[in-house]
Amino acid sequence: MNRPENLQRVRDRTEPWDFIVIGGGASGVGCAVDAASRGLDVLLLEQHDFGKGTSSRSTKLVHGGVRYLAQGNISLVREALKERGILLRNAPHVVHKQAFIVPCYSLWQKFFYGTGLKVYDLLSSKYSFGSSRILSKDETVEMLPTVKTDGLSGGILYYDGQFDDTRLLIDLVRTAYDHGGAVLNYAKVSSLKKDAEGKINGVEFEDTETGETFSVSAKAVINATGAFCDTVRKMSDGKSKPIVTLSQGIHLVFDRKFLPSDNALMIPKTSDGRVLFCIPWLGATLVGTTDTPIDHTDLEPHALDTEIDFILETAGQYLVEKPTRNDILSVFVGIRPLVMSGAAKNTASLSRGHTIEIDKGGLLTITGGKWTTYRHMAEDAVDQAVRFAGLDARPSTTETLPIPSHAIVDPTGKILHPDLPYTAEDVVRAVRDEMAQTVEDVLARRTRALFLNAKAAIEKAPKVAAIMSHELGKDRDWKDKQVADFLAIAEAYKLP
Repeated sequence: MNRPENLQRVRDRTEPWDFIVIGGGASGVGCAVDAASRGLDVLLLEQHDFGKGTSSRSTKLVHGGVRYLAQGNISLVREALKERGILLRNAPHVVHKQAFIVPCYSLWQKFFYGTGLKVYDLLSSKYSFGSSRILSKDETVEMLPTVKTDGLSGGILYYDGQFDDTRLLIDLVRTAYDHGGAVLNYAKVSSLKKDAEGKINGVEFEDTETGETFSVSAKAVINATGAFCDTVRKMSDGKSKPIVTLSQGIHLVFDRKFLPSDNALMIPKTSDGRVLFCIPWLGATLVGTTDTPIDHTDLEPHALDTEIDFILETAGQYLVEKPTRNDILSVFVGIRPLVMSGAAKNTASLSRGHTIEIDKGGLLTITGGKWTTYRHMAEDAVDQAVRFAGLDARPSTTETLPIPSHAIVDPTGKILHPDLPYTAEDVVRAVRDEMAQTVEDVLARRTRALFLNAKAAIEKAPKVAAIMSHELGKDRDWKDKQVADFLAIAEAYKLP
């Protein structure tokens, strides 16, 4: 899978595509996989890199949503638990079962959380990851050796799923490609084409790597741009009103010493009404997330001091060693597009369900939802698009469609930095087979270096740039600019 080949397919195409999908995150790539696996001709366009936005910045959980159960949203929890099971079956190389423990500091908490998690078990039905159970104090401490023990009466053990979000996303991009889809990153849609009746029949986009412009036709256009969906909707109808409101969530990454266990810690209720997770992830400890209303989108959102303090303070209430700012290895931020719900102001209370809109010009927008339910969202969107465009297409096959791994790990490869597990061979593969175009693509998404340890990622950026410049045939100026561009982005992940 390489970019020049996909570009050439667009140049050579004379017939309209069945679908053009705008957006290379989970929902957009999911739509491309669903459509391509039905035998439809689909072109996926992403303005930056695949997963640049929210889809690379999740809490790394494939889960039903314990908090949504507490809100009484049974249908969303049941749907997500089913999709969790489907993901484990279809992509076992990147999704795995994860044990979570809720520490309890009273008998009432044991009863309350224990009862709720039994309901969670029942809703998972045949897709269960394992039964929850009550733990004694000694069992809880054994499984979470750094949990605070003052007043601890025990805990609740339950199971959910964990994954590496952009590793799955890149495998999905490759799956769409393997089923005949054309996939392009750094392809920014500038306008929507319309026929004489005002119906959308294609898009115009720019290859931002070369400046080349394209005008391509399609029988249907799907807007799957997440937090940016209202911007694309305005391309279709300048008078359209927003359908999403935005929420920012941050995550802090620490050394494994703060959670030296294969078990995760779930803090069931925080001062902002969310749950907080402390999770073992790729050899580090990940803690998140917040839920802060924001009023604009940004490809590189920044963490607020109040959010950082909130996570440090909340985690410190449960861990023996309270983490400080000096312990933070990386901080990353994602923006959630939440479907508007009347006059609700608290984004923690807004629906994580998805919505589909087809406007008067025929633009189909899919938005809302969450990573775990991406497949069902995509199936729903493509079903609607097939009907709207009058296409003859077989039903979705993605419920049983394997998502193969295309990453080949070479244990003999040359490690580029002692604090990170990635090799020179990882960089070469990212360029040759996974369409990485920039140092950021490699260090943030083809590997997770920037998310795991920002300082170490910065230190190895020149080595990565040197390897990439050789692979891409670029000169020294390109290499120097790549390092400078990456450093400008990476500083936001590294606290001073």
